[in-house]
Amino acid sequence: MLLVAASLLSRWLGLSAIPIFIVAGIVLGPSPPLPVLVEPSDGIDLLARIGVVLLLFFLGLEFSLDRLTAARRMVVVGGLIDLVVNAGIGLVVGIMLLGPGPEAVLLAGLIYISSSGIVTRALFDLRRLADDETDLVLGVLVFEDLAIALFLGIAAALATGEAVGGVEIAGTAGLALAFVAAFLVVGRFAHHAIDRIVPRLDREQVLLGALAIALGGAALGEVAGLSEAVGALLAGVLLSGSDVRDVIEQQLLGLRDFAAAIFFFAFGLEINLAEVDDAALWLAAAVPLAVAGKLLGGYAAGRATGFGPRASVNVGAALVARGEFTIILANLAAAGVALDAAFRDLVVPFSGLFVLATAVIGVVSMRESRRIGRALFPPRPAAPTPRR
Repeated sequence: MLLVAASLLSRWLGLSAIPIFIVAGIVLGPSPPLPVLVEPSDGIDLLARIGVVLLLFFLGLEFSLDRLTAARRMVVVGGLIDLVVNAGIGLVVGIMLLGPGPEAVLLAGLIYISSSGIVTRALFDLRRLADDETDLVLGVLVFEDLAIALFLGIAAALATGEAVGGVEIAGTAGLALAFVAAFLVVGRFAHHAIDRIVPRLDREQVLLGALAIALGGAALGEVAGLSEAVGALLAGVLLSGSDVRDVIEQQLLGLRDFAAAIFFFAFGLEINLAEVDDAALWLAAAVPLAVAGKLLGGYAAGRATGFGPRASVNVGAALVARGEFTIILANLAAAGVALDAAFRDLVVPFSGLFVLATAVIGVVSMRESRRIGRALFPPRPAAPTPRR
């Protein structure tokens, strides 16, 4: 009932439901001085993870294999620009707040990575999937997920004080790229086999099979050292060229929206308002620079890959929100015995509030990006017709 009310409120406000669901989790969760009405649980966590998987699976369904492979230049160019700008800003913030050291490197990772879950839901809510620049947004997200898969190994070594060598990093990178390449090769031919099998199945079997592919792709992505998000995205791409795609979208849409709402609500449950004062300095330094970094990096990526100024503004706005990976890295850092104790105590509350701030700013800026683009880059007046 609460999620229904939050959805209606978001429609009345003209916003995506994402920040409303997060705030609902904060209000009802274990965040003093408010009464605790909902406690985090394994059941909520499971539904939240399914929500992320279905969000990315549906995004993959919207992108045919040809469309995704055609965007490979956007993946590389856009991803590298985003990495240099935003990981660089994160490292500057980390050194400024903590001095040079492993803590600064981990903080850079927290600040760098956008939220696949939040960005994807906002693309659906704002009906941006058909926009040309959405290919670039998708490409940057894929690049970020590959980069963060490598960084997780480095982060774990930094947190425990272990040495990490080039061989381990190269091995992880090779496995990640091989996983993506294998999915793309299979996807090139899989839809022919799927279209021959599906007519022999009833609707229930088709839907169960689609869920199995989505969850199986997510599990394989995690086993390969990537995220569940990348695996689910590629699973959607696998089915995007088949005739069954429309049936899947129609029948699983409600389940996707419900599970995604649980994901954002569960995320809010992890945020403790009592720790705002402790994280205030970090937030004051990180949030403005993190938002500016995504806006500028996305704009530069758009221009570098051939998009106009307004479309490039849309790209930057779409990448502002941080989310699930920031929390994962924060939890890893909090358990790091080799890290400074004060850093470990503060990193989790900072990450939760940082994600909330960037999610709200990101969703609002994404909604207003077209208006901002028109204001910054007004159309040129038509040249007067010469008189004869």
